Amino acid sequence: MLRPPPRAQRSPIDQLVAPLLDERVGDVYISAGEIRRRVGELGEQIAVDYDGREPLLVASLKASLVFLTDLSRAIGIPHHVEFVELAGYNGAPTGGHNAIRLLKDLDVEIEDRDVLIVEDVIDTGLTLRYLVKTLALRQPRSLAAATLLDRPYRRLVGDLPVRYVGFVVPDELFVGYGFDLDERFRNLPDLHVLRAA
Repeated sequence: MLRPPPRAQRSPIDQLVAPLLDERVGDVYISAGEIRRRVGELGEQIAVDYDGREPLLVASLKASLVFLTDLSRAIGIPHHVEFVELAGYNGAPTGGHNAIRLLKDLDVEIEDRDVLIVEDVIDTGLTLRYLVKTLALRQPRSLAAATLLDRPYRRLVGDLPVRYVGFVVPDELFVGYGFDLDERFRNLPDLHVLRAA
């Protein structure tokens, strides 16, 4: 698990767009180049671990979409992609929810399939635990998780099948690379710290 430096260089796109951004979009925490390298490493490892098995990547909409897309391109073996949508509520300002409900279910059967859950960030672990329990009832052959960002020090539950971690990050909110600020700025290639208003 890589821990990025506290400040990274801005990408050329961010340099052009930065003056137009909301003042709450802070400094780059992880650059697009660092993300690309780490996602490539994760994809290579997943390809080795699942060689000959055609895993099903299951991503939760919306923040994990960008990570899923890049990870899928980095996995050099045949695999499938599917989506769920979850809603969390009664959460803390920096993430984590006390209650979760399923808004969009899978469109395929997963019995006897190798399922890899792709998450944007794992925090308290409550959302992932809900999804793991929900999917485990459908009897997949295997069930594991990959996450771009991890905050293991915030876990409220143990025994999560987290096998692949991009970066361990501090207790901050982020914007860019799929993470939004009021449904905006998901398209920024770098991951920025979100400043308080």
